Amino acid sequence: MTVLDILQWPAMLVTIIAAWFVASSQRRRRRLGFWLYLAGNVLWALWGLHAQSWALIVLQVCLAAMNIRGERKAEPS
Repeated sequence: MTVLDILQWPAMLVTIIAAWFVASSQRRRRRLGFWLYLAGNVLWALWGLHAQSWALIVLQVCLAAMNIRGERKAEPS
């Protein structure tokens, strides 16, 4: 098993932790969740490249874009 094969496990863990923080009522924790989600997107995309899972890569790009859009819309004007 290579390092890239194992990458799916940290990707899963980071994504779960991100979901926990994004659901927080504290802005600082939600902000941390945002960055963790982006890190999870990168990890999943890297694993997707290794596994040649093109749909997973496209999904991660779309999810990252929606996450960025949501963060921008949540910012006070």
